[in-house]
Amino acid sequence: MRFMDFITIFGIAIGLAMDAFAVSIASGVTLQRFHVRYATRVALFFGGSQALMPIVGWLAGLKVSSFFQLIDHWIAFGLLLVIGGKMIYESTILEKTEKTCDPRNILTLIGLALATSIDALAVGFSFSLLRVSIWTPVLIIGAVTFVLSFIGVVIGTHFGSLFERKIELVGGLCLIGIGVKILLQHLM
Repeated sequence: MRFMDFITIFGIAIGLAMDAFAVSIASGVTLQRFHVRYATRVALFFGGSQALMPIVGWLAGLKVSSFFQLIDHWIAFGLLLVIGGKMIYESTILEKTEKTCDPRNILTLIGLALATSIDALAVGFSFSLLRVSIWTPVLIIGAVTFVLSFIGVVIGTHFGSLFERKIELVGGLCLIGIGVKILLQHLM
């Protein structure tokens, strides 16, 4: 298994965490007052889900990676381009579910955590195609998402939905940039 450099993994983690960060801000808006307990709950659910999904995608990718060895970098590029493009598109609209999320409702929180971590499933799949060891990226992705989700709740309770759309836009651009970097590294 190859090792991916820390800066690339950290960039991917930041990009993946942007959905969770935006939803965390919306969660903070619904609280109106900051509560450490709820911020920690949101961070644990989002960070845990973001750490679990790449493992699932990576395991699935291991089953089929031998079929894609010649085009693996194109697939990784394509997946990151689609995920980043989706995030950029979603930054132009604000879904009603994000505006009404309540961190006190466990079922809602589970649904939001899974919804915001679907992109991480595709990234885990890409890691397996690139033969990248999953364990370091999973720790970094989970930790970055935990921290940003906690901060998101704090921002949401203090500043409302002022930054929500811009955050997803930045995350999408970050993932597209990383996809281009992976493609260029393999082509050169």
